[in-house]
Amino acid sequence: MDVSEGKTCFCVSVFCLSEDQQQCGIQVTKQGQHKELSLQASQDGKGVNLVLMDDDKTCVLKVTITSETDCCRVGAQSFLVSKGNISSVLCFRTDSEYQDFQRLLSSWVEPRGECCAFDQRTEGSSALQYFQFYGCISQQQNMLQDYLRTATYQKAILLNELDFRDKIVLDVGCGTGILSFFAVQAGAKRVYAVEASAVAKYAEVLVKSNGLSDKIIVLAGKVEEVTLPEQIDIIISEPIGYMLLNERMLESYLHAKKWLRPKGMMFPTSSDIHLAPFTDEALYMEHYARSGFWQQTCFHGINLSGLHTAAVDEFFKQPIVDTFDWQILMAQSTKYTINFLEAKEEDLHRLDIPFVFKLTQTGLIHGIAFWFDIAFIGTRMTVWLSTAPNQPLTHWYQVRCLLQTPLFAKMGQTLSGRVQLIANKRQSYDIHIVAVIDQSGFKSGNTLDLKNPFFRVPTWLQA
Repeated sequence: MDVSEGKTCFCVSVFCLSEDQQQCGIQVTKQGQHKELSLQASQDGKGVNLVLMDDDKTCVLKVTITSETDCCRVGAQSFLVSKGNISSVLCFRTDSEYQDFQRLLSSWVEPRGECCAFDQRTEGSSALQYFQFYGCISQQQNMLQDYLRTATYQKAILLNELDFRDKIVLDVGCGTGILSFFAVQAGAKRVYAVEASAVAKYAEVLVKSNGLSDKIIVLAGKVEEVTLPEQIDIIISEPIGYMLLNERMLESYLHAKKWLRPKGMMFPTSSDIHLAPFTDEALYMEHYARSGFWQQTCFHGINLSGLHTAAVDEFFKQPIVDTFDWQILMAQSTKYTINFLEAKEEDLHRLDIPFVFKLTQTGLIHGIAFWFDIAFIGTRMTVWLSTAPNQPLTHWYQVRCLLQTPLFAKMGQTLSGRVQLIANKRQSYDIHIVAVIDQSGFKSGNTLDLKNPFFRVPTWLQA
């Protein structure tokens, strides 16, 4: 049966919200709570008309929904719609009734002329894989069990409890909601936890089982698409991928600033991408040897050697995710800083990082190593989370990019060049490296695909 011919009458409970300018928050309006109302949906040329009536058939509320109406899902089976300075939350009796209502709206309301910022920058196949991956409890567990990551976030929030006490918080990409819980532990008045993957339903379970439904509101959807009923005092998120930028979630984090009050805060607040030249003959030879399979001239009677060159090229386009001894670095690192409070989404579309390294040892330069630090700058304290190779290991490890041809240099000489990071629609970056020994003129470089890294586990971690 076509949805337009399906159910158009629903039973809902309703409560209305308004913004209290003096209290700087959202309040339930007087006589704003209604139980067991009848919701009748109908369509005309202007949009979808929603009429709520009580048992006496008296109209309690009427609103017309178009593609421009501020409305969104709240939790598992509620719907928020704003009209003027009043927002109404329609609570359906069951999840299935809400789904029927949502399908009705989707079939009747014309889509917006433009897709959201996330959809504009992301291939559909990449987004599908991304949200399926993070919709798995096992992947959420992997992140939660990164003790340094989780404990540092909690420390940063709780040590700056003055920044959270009685504040309205937005958690971007909340996952199971761990940061939202930390915000409540620090005294947050209310937290909007936004999650686009299927794990949103698990976050809702944890919120209810921990008795925090009055504090944490889970919004299923992309932060670029959801509507919030009020402005935010502080945004929290863990939007970090390998080499800081992979997965391009930082852009969603920056996009969320449209809800941030003037002088609002962000946790994390800024980040530093560090890079330094390294020497590692064993790694270089090991990586090259991976292509040895394609040198076989009689693989089940087939000569594979025609693909050896292509295999070498592809393997060297892979950034290597692993960890290493600090002593292989051949110069002091340089850094590229991103201030999240000041940066715009488009600032992350193309990053240009020039470098000049004064070499501290003689030898072959095999590539450039990358790691990052992030800072939580609170009123009381600044807390840092570092992924440097001389710090405790995190699930982000470090990333190393090999040069196609190693460069020989002597101590005291300089290595100059630049790294360009160009965003692509596969939620990642193309990495372009050019490097030259200034004194000899020897030059090398590489182009790598951050979307397709090689995960290399050091032997000492395999034990």
